[in-house]
Amino acid sequence: MSYSYRSTGPGEYYRPRFFGGFGLFPPVIKGLIVSNVVVWVLLDVLLAPFVLGGVPVFRILESSLALWPIGPSFWPWQIVTYMFLHGGFFHLFFNMLALWMFGMELENTWGSKKFLIFYLLCGIGGAVANLLVTPLLGQAAPTVGASGAVFGVLIGFAMLFPNRLIYLYFLIPVKAKYLIAIWIGLELFFGVTGSSEGVAHFAHLGGVAVGLVYMAIDLDIVPLREWLIRFKGEDAKPFAGGDTVRGHADVHDAQFYDITTGKQMDKDQRVTQEVIDEILDKISKGGYQSLTEDEKRVLNEASKRIH
Repeated sequence: MSYSYRSTGPGEYYRPRFFGGFGLFPPVIKGLIVSNVVVWVLLDVLLAPFVLGGVPVFRILESSLALWPIGPSFWPWQIVTYMFLHGGFFHLFFNMLALWMFGMELENTWGSKKFLIFYLLCGIGGAVANLLVTPLLGQAAPTVGASGAVFGVLIGFAMLFPNRLIYLYFLIPVKAKYLIAIWIGLELFFGVTGSSEGVAHFAHLGGVAVGLVYMAIDLDIVPLREWLIRFKGEDAKPFAGGDTVRGHADVHDAQFYDITTGKQMDKDQRVTQEVIDEILDKISKGGYQSLTEDEKRVLNEASKRIH
């Protein structure tokens, strides 16, 4: 499976160079992959031969770090630590592959801090869903794996880049919104019917649910900020500088500036690819929110020319 970087919808920018200024392994993705691999090597390879009191040492550690149903074996830290354990090499490999493929662009777009918070929230949401639902289904086995957090990343990618083409087996193009919707639908089917044993489907779906809520708020599909303002009884939305919204008479046309020289540009003056690359490099380091208003306008104008 691979995916195309060609723009297929509004707000998605075509990168003329391979991955451009975007980090192939941004810091949080790199840290998550390395930490998951290290934990797997430590528990399943290095400590595998050792035994303590007749019990393999790696089993003792796993019993404390895996997510157990609420009861004598459950500890609060397990809602985080279970994400860094895996049931075997291929479980680890496919989780990390999906995390890299779909999480890389989220981190490059959002910035590392926001992506890490999103990832952990989805993983914790998967743990909570698993703790609440599995007892109702009579399942009492411990749960391991980053799949809950990874499924949250999938729904985040599908909502941010719905028309991005995913190439199944490197041949069959499918839009992200369709592929991921089908994937999640299968998880729901298998979870409800219990037809696929040994897989924590509701941990996956819990990650999806948290990711869906997060994205709905972040994209203002659910106008939570507006509701909070109304709840507080505030009529005007402040700008970042503290000014209230001005009337139409005070609004003037925005001026365009060359961000490399600071000089005003004609509206018809073309923005060079170097300028666009500088802006995209800045996004990869600090997220879209790190851009100035002038840089956002330049990027917006460039995207209009592309489409």
